[in-house]
Amino acid sequence: MNKPRVGFLGTGWIGRHRMAAMLDTGVIEAAAICDPAPECVAEARALAPDAQVAGSLDEMLAMELDGIVIATPSAAHAEQSIHALQAGAAVFCQKPLGRNAAEARAVIGAAKTVNRLLGVDLSYRHTAAVGAIAPLLRDGAIGRVQAIDLVFHNAYGPDKPWFYDRALSGGGCVIDLGVHLVDLALWLLDFPVVERVSASLSASGKPLRETPHAVEDYAVATLDLAGGTVVRLACSWRLQAGQEAVIEASFYGTNGGAKLRNIGGSFYDFEALRLNGTQQELLVSPPDEWGGRAAAAWARALAAGSRFEPTAEAFAASADVLDRIYAAAGAPVTSS
Repeated sequence: MNKPRVGFLGTGWIGRHRMAAMLDTGVIEAAAICDPAPECVAEARALAPDAQVAGSLDEMLAMELDGIVIATPSAAHAEQSIHALQAGAAVFCQKPLGRNAAEARAVIGAAKTVNRLLGVDLSYRHTAAVGAIAPLLRDGAIGRVQAIDLVFHNAYGPDKPWFYDRALSGGGCVIDLGVHLVDLALWLLDFPVVERVSASLSASGKPLRETPHAVEDYAVATLDLAGGTVVRLACSWRLQAGQEAVIEASFYGTNGGAKLRNIGGSFYDFEALRLNGTQQELLVSPPDEWGGRAAAAWARALAAGSRFEPTAEAFAASADVLDRIYAAAGAPVTSS
């Protein structure tokens, strides 16, 4: 059986990493690559020497590819995804799927209409630490989840200028970092209704509503879920965190708790703990090569002939919450 032919739109570091993860599955062929930077094209061709270099998405789609992997700046995600889907290609897109919930829903609607596989690189779902925590929550081992604390501080912040342009990025640290943990909490709880949202966002220490042309570099938000669970989110760029990153997701139940946390400031090394009163039990520790698992899972699904999956509807859930966080803080939601 022939392997699905896949094109890679955007071959910077993350695009190449996901490309390598897909190729390592052995089930897809990298048929085309496209990037405006010659050095990125050269490095991608080192992974796939037989891939054709295309000058645009349209050139790739003219090759009648089976799938397109999108790793471009956020402002282009929705438009490029819809264009690829309507041309008959399945899509795997970097997060965020859209700069707002309307864009995300438009992509999901396009995938549903043409019955093509849609994946989003929500990679934290695929860590071994989350794999250890998930059954504790879903099987009721820690009782009813009363509270969730989500923290993602990146002490550096992005190095590309487009991240700081709301029209291009959709926002700051909330849409860049918070999206991962909001999605994780909702996904682990099977996407409960979010009844209320409150938030405070700032840029360089000033409320975001007073700096309308900036994007937030610090955010706190509270989500009240149906059933009484309270979620607290804190995320930032360039916080004086004392280490490169602080990444945690803590789940507190009526009969215990569970926690994912990074180790030593790492963006990649995580452990999972089961909590019981003043005691804790280590469930999972590094090493764990998790970064490409979402991409690899999409590649395998494509090779298996999968089409639109109803679970893709939930990709809009975290986007809707992010819109509500921005609205609650008096910040503008990026127009489509």
